[in-house]
Amino acid sequence: METFISTKLFDGFTTVFRQWRAEDTHCKYLHGYGISFRLTFDGALDHRNWVWDFGGIKRSKTKIDGMSASDWMKYMFDHTIILAEDDPALETFKTLDKQGVCQLRILPQVGAERFAEYIYHKLNPFIQKETNNRVKIKQVEFFEHEKNSAIYIP
Repeated sequence: METFISTKLFDGFTTVFRQWRAEDTHCKYLHGYGISFRLTFDGALDHRNWVWDFGGIKRSKTKIDGMSASDWMKYMFDHTIILAEDDPALETFKTLDKQGVCQLRILPQVGAERFAEYIYHKLNPFIQKETNNRVKIKQVEFFEHEKNSAIYIP
């Protein structure tokens, strides 16, 4: 069976995070980026000769955490603060979230590498379901900006 590769860049998100364990760098402070991520799809071609429909996220039927894939991406990464679940300042940010000051998202770990891994684990089952297991995500590249990225390959 032939295998083809295609990619899709998702961008236009702004998020803030901090890596509280990075005591010896400025990354321990809140800092934000206009982030993006590139999915690399691996699979057989469909009847249209496509691996993945580049507009397929918008037309998908499968939900991620009860949301469309597009809404999930916005929920997670658009104008949000993302903190690790063991961040010592977490309770302060939970209070700010309850007060409507920020949109807090809590993940087991933060950082470009962990965001790439997280996106993979959320989106690969979605892609497989949408394509009846014809396509999988081969890798996720997460960009903090045009100079910094991290790649997760399962």
